[in-house]
Amino acid sequence: MEAYKQEFIEFMVESQVLKFGEFTLKSGRKSPFFMNAGAYVTGTQLRRLGEYYAKAIHDNYGLDFDVLFGPAYKGIPLSVATTMAISELYGKDIRYCSNRKEVKDHGDTGILLGSKLKDGDRVVIIEDVTTSGKSIEETFPILKEQANVEIKGLMVSLNRMERGKGDKSALEEIQEKYGFPANAIVTMEEVVEKLYNQECGGKVIIDDAIKAAIDAYYEQYGAK
Repeated sequence: MEAYKQEFIEFMVESQVLKFGEFTLKSGRKSPFFMNAGAYVTGTQLRRLGEYYAKAIHDNYGLDFDVLFGPAYKGIPLSVATTMAISELYGKDIRYCSNRKEVKDHGDTGILLGSKLKDGDRVVIIEDVTTSGKSIEETFPILKEQANVEIKGLMVSLNRMERGKGDKSALEEIQEKYGFPANAIVTMEEVVEKLYNQECGGKVIIDDAIKAAIDAYYEQYGAK
């Protein structure tokens, strides 16, 4: 596993973004782990988060694209932090773009924040995590209504590796439905590999009991 992936897993735990216990998801599933990107709240955390996303985007999609699109609301700071990190790490200027939940009819009008989109723009979409693919269902039409853009791929922070609407993971379903690749900085399999019976911040995060709960969860909800 790449060093930045291992660092990112520790970073999620230290930032209390990735937690283990018992959580009820929006889908109604009872999950032994939960990720909340809203817990990244400081400048230092956002700077580091942008760097991890930048490295994963570079590894998966290269830098031959024009716009990083972050769907409102959580995607807005992600797109800003990551375009800054791409500039800092790789010396490449990528435009950032996000959508508004409500169309603005005065001043800077329209549904977009940041850069406008134009025909031929190559776009990477950035999100925190996707469980069902619902946000892409909302985002994809917005992008296509603005301009004839080419979507190079989707990058999320964590692949939960559980079934979406069918037997495959939400990321695989997105890839099949929309025809662009969908990747994550890390997968839950990598998280377990890194944290199981290993100390992080002075304590074991995934012990035998939590590992058993994760295994049982995937037995029921894991993607085929």
